[in-house]
Amino acid sequence: MLKPEDLPIYRKGEEIFHLTTSIVGLIPEDNALLQHLREIMLTDAAMLTVKVASAVGADIYDMQMESAVLIRKAARDLLTNCTALKMYGFEESTYLPLLRNAIEEYRVLFVAWVATFDPWNYFWDDWGLFNPPGATKEDNL
Repeated sequence: MLKPEDLPIYRKGEEIFHLTTSIVGLIPEDNALLQHLREIMLTDAAMLTVKVASAVGADIYDMQMESAVLIRKAARDLLTNCTALKMYGFEESTYLPLLRNAIEEYRVLFVAWVATFDPWNYFWDDWGLFNPPGATKEDNL
């Protein structure tokens, strides 16, 4: 059985979490706004591994795609919050390109990983987001 820890995307997610932890650890404790961004960024960075593990454990297309959407959002929010940190005066912003580069490397791994999902191994999604193209509810009964 495939373990999430064996996947390059999972390992890159761990790297991003540790890098994020190090960078936001430099935020002054007396700056409430930057501390708020710190918490958001740590949560988003954690999602990069948590949701990969969820997708691997689910092994069902619609659940994998739901995890993929949450991963994409978390990664994009991390990038946005890098900009916010700089905009709000984070003095150690010279480290932010390291995080941006790691997220770009993660994105490349993400695209390859999502391509491995089997769209025909699914349960019908009544919300209509993650059904294979051309599938009907009757196909899945």
